[in-house]
Formats: sequence, C-alpha cells, structure tokens
Amino acid sequence: MSSPQGIEVPDALVASYTRNGGEAERTWITRLPALVAELLDRWELKRDGGIGSGEASLVVPVRRTDDTRAALELQMPREETTAALIGLRAWNGDGIVRLLDHDPESSAVLLERLDGSRTLASVEDDDVAMSALAGLMARLHSIPAPEGLRGLGDVARDMPASVPAAVAALPDPDDQRRLHAWASAVTELVVEPGDRMLHWDLHYDNVLAAEREPWLAIDPEPLVGDPGFDLWPAVDTGWEKLHATGDAPRVVRRRFDLLTEALGLDRRRAAGWTLARLLQNTLWDIEDGRTTVDPSQTAVAEALPRH
Repeated sequence: MSSPQGIEVPDALVASYTRNGGEAERTWITRLPALVAELLDRWELKRDGGIGSGEASLVVPVRRTDDTRAALELQMPREETTAALIGLRAWNGDGIVRLLDHDPESSAVLLERLDGSRTLASVEDDDVAMSALAGLMARLHSIPAPEGLRGLGDVARDMPASVPAAVAALPDPDDQRRLHAWASAVTELVVEPGDRMLHWDLHYDNVLAAEREPWLAIDPEPLVGDPGFDLWPAVDTGWEKLHATGDAPRVVRRRFDLLTEALGLDRRRAAGWTLARLLQNTLWDIEDGRTTVDPSQTAVAEALPRH
C-alpha cells in the first residue's frame, strides 16, 4: 500500500491489521502513509533507507536536520504503546534504544537508529549471547518503575480464575495437570508480585547491535513486577533451532542459571514466575482455539529446577 508521497506500507503489515483487526484497525492502516508523510515534514526528517515493519509497527529509517540517523516508528495507539513510551522515558537509553521524540496524538516515536540486520541471535556462542542479554536485563530492572504501568499482581491474580475453563478445553489429562500445577505456582507467588520495571519480551531478536554500545534492547512491553517473570522469553529464545539440536533441556537450564546468577534471583521463585509465564502463554493459546499445551511450554517447565 502506497501514497502519492511514495510511502509504501509492507504487505505483511497491511494484512495483519486488515485480517485480524476491526474497522478502527483498517482505518488506521489506510491513513498510515499520510501520517508518515506528515511526521516527516513536521520533524524535518529525510528518509534514509527502505521501510520495514515489525509484528504491529512500521519503521522508517530517517536522518534529522543535524544528519544524525534515527528511526521513525508508528504503531496503532494501544495500552501497550503507552506503556512502551512510559518505559522508554524512564530508562532513558540505559540498556535500551533511546527515545528522541514523540507525537502524543498518533503515538509515533522517533528512536535512535540501531542495526536491524544484526540481532543477538547472530552470536554463535549461546553463553556469550545470554550473558549479554542478562547484562541488559539487569540494567533495565535497576531503574525505578514510574507511575502509570500495569502491575504483575493484577495480571497474575486474574490467571487462576481462567484455569477451570481452560482445563475443560484440554482433552489430555497430563495437560490438565500441568495447568493446575502452574496455577498453584502463581497462587503461591502472587502475594509478593514485585516492584521492578520489566521488559516483558526480552529475547535475542529484541536485542540489536548499536553504535554507542555493542547491544541494546528494543520493543519493550513494560510491566511492574518480579524479575523472575521476565526470564521466559530469554530461556525460550530461538526455540525451533534449539529444539532441533536435541539438547534443549540442557540449554534451557544453562540459560536459567546464567540469568538468575546475573540478576541475583532466588532460583525457586524465578522458576515459579517462569511457570506463571507458561500458564499465561497457554491461556492465550486456548483463547485462540488451541486444545493442547504447546510442546515448548512443557519442555521449558520440565527443564526448570525443582528446588
């Protein structure tokens, strides 16, 4: 989809918004080229490369008037985009992409330019890659959480209430037992949900090579809670490739050990909060019509330490 200004929206992004969304989503994606053109003009930006897209956002490489490189990112305004903005302001570039400007009406952001072609997944030694990710995660967790973000307590307290209906959708008794066990872990931990600012989606593909530092995080979905709730995307990262090696349990345990040591976490609590993530993921899957627990969720659960 393109406009007279030559702003081309990738077909995959158009399909995502028109296939999965309603009238508001279709209207937003239709107006997107004009919105990009307006922001380029208002912020005096020059395009500097091909337009790309993520799962829900458009990314336009640009140069500012002082010739510094940046990236204009647009996503339909949602609770998640507001949370991301709050988080980026609070982190102020410490371990994460730096926010340069923001348009309150459209939720568009201007970010420092990172190397989108080189993610942490390009590092062959998994220990080196996971150690780099752990270092970034520790820095993100060290920044005091600002007002305005959702709390893990609210998120976690809602999960057990959804379990009976979810269990009814699972014909396998083993899957049913897993859900009950994971819900028990959540019930035990939710009385102390934590107060750190979490990224919520930090994995290898959300860490890009940068100029001012070797690696920086991108695409946060900030949440206030226990750092253990932030581990699952990292231990599960690159699952298909990892599973193909036949050595997934060992790597999951190794990643979990590296992360908990780097972050100074209690292993039992961290394992419990990781089970909470598995429960959350599975509840979402069942809402989408799935009738089995994803094998990757089961494999991660079985690889976690029991004490």
